[in-house]
Amino acid sequence: MAENRILPRRSAKLVAGLVITLGIVVFAVVAPFLVQDPRFSGNDALLPPSADHLLGTTKLGYDVLAQLAHGARGSLVVGLAAAAIAIVLSLIFGIFAGYAGGWTDEILTMVTNIMLVIPGLPLVMVIAVYMQSRSLWLVAFILGITGWAGSAVVLRSQARSLRSRDYVEASQVAGERTVRILLVEILPNLLPLLAAQFLFAVVFAILGEAGLSFIGLGPNGSITWGTMITDAYGGNAMSAGAWWWFVPPGLLIAVFGAGLSLVNFSIDEVVNPKLRVVAEATGRRRATEASAPAAVPASPAEPKTEVTV
Repeated sequence: MAENRILPRRSAKLVAGLVITLGIVVFAVVAPFLVQDPRFSGNDALLPPSADHLLGTTKLGYDVLAQLAHGARGSLVVGLAAAAIAIVLSLIFGIFAGYAGGWTDEILTMVTNIMLVIPGLPLVMVIAVYMQSRSLWLVAFILGITGWAGSAVVLRSQARSLRSRDYVEASQVAGERTVRILLVEILPNLLPLLAAQFLFAVVFAILGEAGLSFIGLGPNGSITWGTMITDAYGGNAMSAGAWWWFVPPGLLIAVFGAGLSLVNFSIDEVVNPKLRVVAEATGRRRATEASAPAAVPASPAEPKTEVTV
C-alpha cells in the first residue's frame, strides 16, 4: 500500500536546513548564559583567538564570542518579530482581499501595489532617521511594516483560487461567517505557503537590520550581528588584520540564511506540485540505483588456437 507523504522520503535539504537553523537558535538561547558580559572591556585589545578567548577580542577589549552570542539573540528577536508583523499584514491585505473581492479587493490591492512600488530600503531609512531612540523592537516594527507587500500578492492569488473550491462555496451557502470561512476553510490550506513566506521574511529582516546598522540606523545600545559588523568596520578591523572580529558575525548571517533557505526549498516541494513530482522521481531513481545489483564484469574470451596438420 502506497504511503502518502507531505515531504519527500529522504529530504537532505530539510535535514540540513533544520540542523543549521536549530543549532543557531540553540546557540542564541543558551550561549549568552555561558559567556562573559559582552560589554566587559577589561581584556586586552585585538587579541587573536586563544584558549582564554575562543574568538579573540575587539579593539575595545570586548570578547567576540560573548558579543556573537548576545548578537545572535538580538538578530533573532529582530528577524522573528519583523517576520510576524509582516505575515500578519500580508494576511490582512492578501487573504482577506483575495476572498472578499469587489471594492474591498481593489482598495487593499491598491495599497499593496503602492508598497511594492516604493523602494524598500529608502523607505526604511527615512522612517529610521526620524526615530532618534531605536530599540530592537522598533527596528523590527519598521522592517515588518515595510516588508509585507510581496507576501500579500502571493497569498491573494492563492486565496482567490481557494475561494471557488466546492467546500468554500458550501460553507457560504450554509451561511457560515466570513471569519470562520477564512480561519477554518482557507487558512489551513495556506499554512505551507505561510511558513515559506515567514522564513523568507526572517532572512529579509536580519539582512535589513544588518544593513541599517551598517549605515548607522540600527538599534541603539543593543548588540546584533549587524552592529558587530558595523563596529568592526568603524574600528578598522580589516586594516588591523583582525579577521576574527568581522568574519564570525558575517559567517553566521550567511549560514543562518542558508539554513532557512534549505528549509524553505523543502517547503516549496510541498507547495509546488511540479517540484514535488521532481523530488519524488529523483528519490525513486536513487533508490532504484542503490538496490540494483552491481554488473558482473564479463570474463575475457579465451584465445583461439589454430591446429595445423
